[in-house]
Amino acid sequence: MMDWTDRHCRYFHRLLSPRARLYTEMVTSAALVRGKQMRLLEHSQQEHPLVLQLGGSDPQELAQAARFGAEAGYDEINLNVGCPSDRVQSGRFGACLMYEPTLVGDCVKAMRDAVSIPVTVKCRIGVDDQDDYAGLQHFTEIMLDAGVEVLMVHARKAWLKGLSPKENREIPPLDYERVYRLKREFPQLVVVINGGITTVEQVQAHLAQLDGVMLGRAAYHDPYLLAQVETALYGEPLPQRDDVLRHMQPYVEAELARGTALKHISRHLLGLYQGEPGARAFRRTISEGAHLPGAGWGLLEQALLPSSAAA
Repeated sequence: MMDWTDRHCRYFHRLLSPRARLYTEMVTSAALVRGKQMRLLEHSQQEHPLVLQLGGSDPQELAQAARFGAEAGYDEINLNVGCPSDRVQSGRFGACLMYEPTLVGDCVKAMRDAVSIPVTVKCRIGVDDQDDYAGLQHFTEIMLDAGVEVLMVHARKAWLKGLSPKENREIPPLDYERVYRLKREFPQLVVVINGGITTVEQVQAHLAQLDGVMLGRAAYHDPYLLAQVETALYGEPLPQRDDVLRHMQPYVEAELARGTALKHISRHLLGLYQGEPGARAFRRTISEGAHLPGAGWGLLEQALLPSSAAA
């Protein structure tokens, strides 16, 4: 979710789901340790519980990045061993590390020694020609030996060559049963499933087998899904979309006062009315106006006017 789940997105998602565990976009350990880009750790207190997701393969560099995250107040550090992009592979992190489970274990151990907050791992069910369960089983055994207690599993393998990141989210078939088997064989491990989950009913079905569900692009493109899941699982009253948007007003105005351009916030709001009458006009009003000089909260109010809500 690089360039997607930034602090503005997470603040918005927290309004929709008080209980969800929110994750940052993947931040490379090199950016924090060598690049000293501490701005990447910025967040608001309202976002908690909040997880810093790191990418990297150098144990000591990851340990230092984890320290920075813990000092910044994050509740958990997550190591990404699932992203298949060429850029990530060239840096020797992401899904290509599933070929090096011992190195991943060393990274986890170094991070766990560096911080007192939980260190978790997100992986795939395999990469390239890893078509059997044995590879995932071996990877998991090494993670357990390293002290991992929570494993997030994207239920597709990744092709490291020949497929784009988008194609890697769509072409390799989903294999939920492999993740279910992992939980049955490692009952002491908290297993969270990810991949292709787009409805409340699917979330509930997975929770009958597993400990948790991670939503990615579905929650970004249709963020109201987060509120619907919250209602289904915890009985919370379902908020009105208009009310959720209006609860963004203090945040938006505070950010504008800091010099943040509205477009950096509003781009995350475009899916709020996904599937509803007026959704297209809502998106159009914001998209056409947010980049203009002086754009502010009034534009978002305008998007809610009946004259702007006709599809």
